[in-house]
Amino acid sequence: MAVGLKAPENLLPVKGIRLGITQAGIRYQDRDDLVLIELAEGTQTAAVFTRNAFCAAPVIVSRQHLLSASPSFLVINSGNANAGLGEAGMQAARETCQAVAELASCDPDQVLVFSTGVIGEPFATDKLVAALPAAQANLAEENWLHAAQAIMTTDTVAKGLSEQFELDGQTVTVTGMVKGAGMIRPDIATMLAYIGTDANVDADVLNGILSSAVNKSFNRITVDGDTSTNDACVLMASGRAGNSVISDPVSEGAELLAATIDRVCQQLAEAMLRDAEGATRLMTIVVEQGEDEDECSRVGFTIAHSPLVKTALFAGDPNWGRILAAIGRAGVDDLDIEAIEIMLDDVCIVSNGGRAESYTEEAGQRVMQQDVVTVTVRLGRGNASATVKTCDFSYDYVKINAEYRS
Repeated sequence: MAVGLKAPENLLPVKGIRLGITQAGIRYQDRDDLVLIELAEGTQTAAVFTRNAFCAAPVIVSRQHLLSASPSFLVINSGNANAGLGEAGMQAARETCQAVAELASCDPDQVLVFSTGVIGEPFATDKLVAALPAAQANLAEENWLHAAQAIMTTDTVAKGLSEQFELDGQTVTVTGMVKGAGMIRPDIATMLAYIGTDANVDADVLNGILSSAVNKSFNRITVDGDTSTNDACVLMASGRAGNSVISDPVSEGAELLAATIDRVCQQLAEAMLRDAEGATRLMTIVVEQGEDEDECSRVGFTIAHSPLVKTALFAGDPNWGRILAAIGRAGVDDLDIEAIEIMLDDVCIVSNGGRAESYTEEAGQRVMQQDVVTVTVRLGRGNASATVKTCDFSYDYVKINAEYRS
């Protein structure tokens, strides 16, 4: 059950970006599992991918294609990751691009391919290729929500968001969708995310906006500390809004677009946490007064990755010693434990190197019983800060992942 999350009722169309959806039967039966995205001529595309050394064939192929051509089509399948298959996986990814190229009369290098699902199982390229004409037949700008449903795996609800703003007297739309519920850790989180806008923006500005947005959102969440083989986040700008081209990264247009994409990415990232496998509670970890941001991030992720902290969160148990222990093993040099202060929301649990004199178990219990809990750590070493978000480990997380291939 997603924590306070419902599927969007509607996602706004983006001029110049059409989506087609169909059933390929790659793993799932009687549900949509294939998405074809068509980009209008002149669309600028930026993308970031997983840093996992065992990255999937679609990641390798899409990276190569982005270096040589401007994308015209994206193909996304759920149910099979096409990862860990060696040359067979590479051939499947290339055959997919070739099939789209023949269908749409474009170059194979103009096709990006994405897969999500089980790793290491043979990929049914024939099923995907056979289903492509049906996906092409229902291409429409209004299909974002339908597509968000088709890319789901262990997600329980579709995740998407739309925002609009005014620029040069024109309405600019930003619509995004994401899938991801487990194997989630930064670099980037295990996910596929697609964000479309009709803003007219040049490639350099778009790449900078995406990089900044990802670092503030998808790279700030973790469910279980695992980095997937297939992660990708793509930002597409069709240029059909009618605004003057955004070419200056510090212009009003760039700032408006960046702020909107930041919000969309941050809310999509939180939606993944709220729908994380078996999640019942969320935790925001704010680390302040560090020497630098990297140090603060290290402390935040050490707490977020601790199975003892995460199981205590599931139980609603204010076992603050687990948080203290995580901070102590985060690799911060010359840590002055007497300078550290730890808060559970508004309740001080640690100060001056030990349990706060004002702390009561009842006050801690009150906070830990909430659906969303904030832990604030003040290191007393400087002015830097960082925020990390995570969720609990429940019985269902183990059950979902134990039964994933059955």
